[in-house]
Amino acid sequence: MNQEIPLQDVSMKTFFTKYEAKFKALADLKRLEIMHILTQKGEMCVCDLAPLMDNMAQSKLSYHLRILLDANILIKETRGTWSYYQINQEEVDHLLSHELCCVFKPPSC
Repeated sequence: MNQEIPLQDVSMKTFFTKYEAKFKALADLKRLEIMHILTQKGEMCVCDLAPLMDNMAQSKLSYHLRILLDANILIKETRGTWSYYQINQEEVDHLLSHELCCVFKPPSC
């Protein structure tokens, strides 16, 4: 009984899982709006961001911010009782880079 066990490329599976979370975070209109506002205005406190999001409830805004934070798309800095958010430009640049595009190009390119 000589049965072959197919090997999986664990490194690629880990790579894809990491990017799946990032793209899921980006696949939402409200989160894209948050990113756009932070790109335009720079670092902002939730209290200043909420009015720009059509007075979205702070709990809902916090939910969207947490998803973006977990995907490393935002950076959070707490000062006293306030949390300030900004775009993690390095991560966004990385997501838009050729590194990820190369994964999906045929080897002949």
